[in-house]
Amino acid sequence: MTTFLTILVVLFVLVAVWQMMKIFDLAQIGAPESQIATDKDNRMNGYLMIGFLIFIYAITIVCFVKWGDLPLLSNSASEHGPQVDNLMIISLVLIFIVQTITQFLLHYFAFKYKGEKGKKALFYADNNTLEAIWTIIPVIVLAGLIIYGLFTWNEIMNVDKDEDPLVVELYAQQFNWKARYAGDDNVLGMANVRLIDIDRANILGLDESDPNAQDDVITTELHLPVGRPVLFKMRSQDVLHSAYMPHFRAQMNCVPGMITQFSFTPTITTSEMRQNPDIVTKVENINNIRVENSKALVAKGEDALEPYEFDYLLLCNKICGKSHYNMQMKIIVETQEEYDAWIKEQTVFANAITK
Repeated sequence: MTTFLTILVVLFVLVAVWQMMKIFDLAQIGAPESQIATDKDNRMNGYLMIGFLIFIYAITIVCFVKWGDLPLLSNSASEHGPQVDNLMIISLVLIFIVQTITQFLLHYFAFKYKGEKGKKALFYADNNTLEAIWTIIPVIVLAGLIIYGLFTWNEIMNVDKDEDPLVVELYAQQFNWKARYAGDDNVLGMANVRLIDIDRANILGLDESDPNAQDDVITTELHLPVGRPVLFKMRSQDVLHSAYMPHFRAQMNCVPGMITQFSFTPTITTSEMRQNPDIVTKVENINNIRVENSKALVAKGEDALEPYEFDYLLLCNKICGKSHYNMQMKIIVETQEEYDAWIKEQTVFANAITK
């Protein structure tokens, strides 16, 4: 009751202060005789604009020195990854150049042409030359970026059937992933969410009468052979998800009621990526944090955190519900021999379902 009364009193005080401020505004109590900005006011605002410009440049330089190595653009693990990274670098450079120039002009002109008594502002009602310049240049730059991006996208999405890509289904549901391999025939069997039968272990709704489904393999871990193209077919059981594999520069929405696809060729095995200097540094930093956090946990009588080891991950990049953050699956990129040995250990659908 005391807490409630205290909150009530505070609310009344705030309302009273607000009402007093309105009264002061209406009565112009303490206000200067004129509300027109003076030369001193304009000079102060001009200097503040220059000061803010210096601050922007200073913080930009600090960010470049501290975080400017862009490690995320040095660890792509797919054939098309460098092309995507190149597009990102070009976009960042263009944005940086335009931002630097426009911010300088904005703040410098605000300072140079600050208001002064007796000085009349000069303005153009229109200037066709200037309008043509600042219209044509962005059009050319953006058209170049879009065309380059379209060519890159088409190259990524056009799957060459002659390369015999490994066909894998990524099945999304709140809040986990399943992978389905096409088996020896490399053809995925027909499936429909209406055919899901948990009692018979048909968790993905495969058509049990389809011959192509009999040798399909369902797993909770994604294994990929290095150097071989992989064609992903994607389904969602419930809501809109997004299959995001950051190190492979791959992302595609998983839409209920339809099949989407994405293809890439892994180029770096998991063991090789673990030796990448950027990854090694990242793992060390994470484990240092875990060691510090473990001290507090041990002091409370809880178990210490296990050391972190890098793995490729399949993540959901759509906010799909309360456990969205935890929707991920480990990806292991290995040699063809290692992959063949692993897939032979898996149980095919025909043997997995309960008769």
